[in-house]
Amino acid sequence: MDILYKPWPWYVAGPLLGLSVPVLLWLGNKRLGISSTMRHLCAMVAPARIPLFQYNWKAETWNLVFVAGILIGGALAGGVFANPEPVAVSEATRATLTGWGVSNQTGLVPPELFSWASLASLQGLLLMGAGGFLVGFGTRYAQGCTSGHGIFGLSTLQWPSLVATASFFAGGIVVSYFVLPFILSL
Repeated sequence: MDILYKPWPWYVAGPLLGLSVPVLLWLGNKRLGISSTMRHLCAMVAPARIPLFQYNWKAETWNLVFVAGILIGGALAGGVFANPEPVAVSEATRATLTGWGVSNQTGLVPPELFSWASLASLQGLLLMGAGGFLVGFGTRYAQGCTSGHGIFGLSTLQWPSLVATASFFAGGIVVSYFVLPFILSL
């Protein structure tokens, strides 16, 4: 049971993740990702005359089950099988976060940045409100999310997925080095 309480090593988790793509292709699926699930939910709940939602979402029910599994797995991993050890963060990262005013580094995410109380601050509003909007907009603009492009798109050798994944990484680097320090200095 100890394997359920600790992170899996890369040489186990990576191949399992990689093997999911051939299995999905074998089952006849052409897409994998979380953003497509949001489209399915919108088509299921609000079947308006919006062209984006005019398709047979019932044929994609497996994707809804996939996301339900992610939610259930996340709840189990965060609650029942929570890792008792602190999150492994390098000393350099701890020093940088402390320099930015993030002193509580004991949990999965710093509560100074990610909590209901912090949402009322300018930093929280920018990080969670504006950041959430930009992630949603970018996902729609790129026609997929990081998991869809990075796992499924790259493994099926799709050129747009290579461009999207490279853009995700470049954007993450720019935000980490320039935008985040600016927001945390406010």
